[in-house]
Amino acid sequence: MVTPENSGGGLAAGFSRFWWGEAVSGFGSAVTLLALQTLVVVTLQGSAVEVGWLNSARWLPYLVLGLVVGALVDRGRRRPLMMATDLTRGVLLTLIPAAWAFDFLGFPLLLVLVVLFGTASLINDAASMSFLPRLVSRSHLQRAHARLDGADAVAQTAGPAVAGALIRVLGAPLAVLVDALTYLFSAAMVASLRGVPEPPAEPPATRSVRGLVAEIREGARWVYAGSGLGRLAVATHVWFAAQAVLLVVIAPYAFLQLQLSPFALGLVLAVGGMGALIGALLSTAVGNRLGT
Repeated sequence: MVTPENSGGGLAAGFSRFWWGEAVSGFGSAVTLLALQTLVVVTLQGSAVEVGWLNSARWLPYLVLGLVVGALVDRGRRRPLMMATDLTRGVLLTLIPAAWAFDFLGFPLLLVLVVLFGTASLINDAASMSFLPRLVSRSHLQRAHARLDGADAVAQTAGPAVAGALIRVLGAPLAVLVDALTYLFSAAMVASLRGVPEPPAEPPATRSVRGLVAEIREGARWVYAGSGLGRLAVATHVWFAAQAVLLVVIAPYAFLQLQLSPFALGLVLAVGGMGALIGALLSTAVGNRLGT
């Protein structure tokens, strides 16, 4: 794996700890993605409809609260939010095997936990993306993003295969515990990032609903008009919708139609991650030559 330490390019030591936290938690997320789908289809005897509800619960906070959370995160310090949401995600995932062990895990409870997990992930994503420019200089942002994308691609490649093996040995509920531990590790890495300049949080007296709405409107106007990112934003929306459809149907089709084992499905998903890995390895060179 290409890590910040052996990649060169002058990235700060603080970025190395940030990178390790993101890389390990991303690997755990790849494990949980397959583990939760297996839990619904195999353990809870669900169908594609239940898998659809599961994925909807995971991403519903992004659709409903995304703009609001983005504006709220801009008002405060990112580092404490990242630590708190990492710990929250670890606790929520631990509740899944705990409920299963006490024969209390049902589909409605799973949906509630996944909605809460998605909300914490939304806050963490918003904080970490806006934290990175405070951690590395502008001239190193392309390289830093490439390192993070490379780690995510490795997680997409290796995570499903490891998830399949863990599910075979431990079962789907206990495999979720692996992801819970990765979020604890991520929180520890973020806690070690001291001395990163962040503006103080806005005092409560300056916060208002009207001001929040104005900030959301200003941000949306900038993305879709002033920044030149409108086409990228629309393309991302379309990709997100198509990916959501794929994630709903692939697990039920693999388990119920093709009679694949969780390990076999993990290997299939791992092959799919190889394209992302190749793209991440080439992105810096191509971006420097052609422009981002």
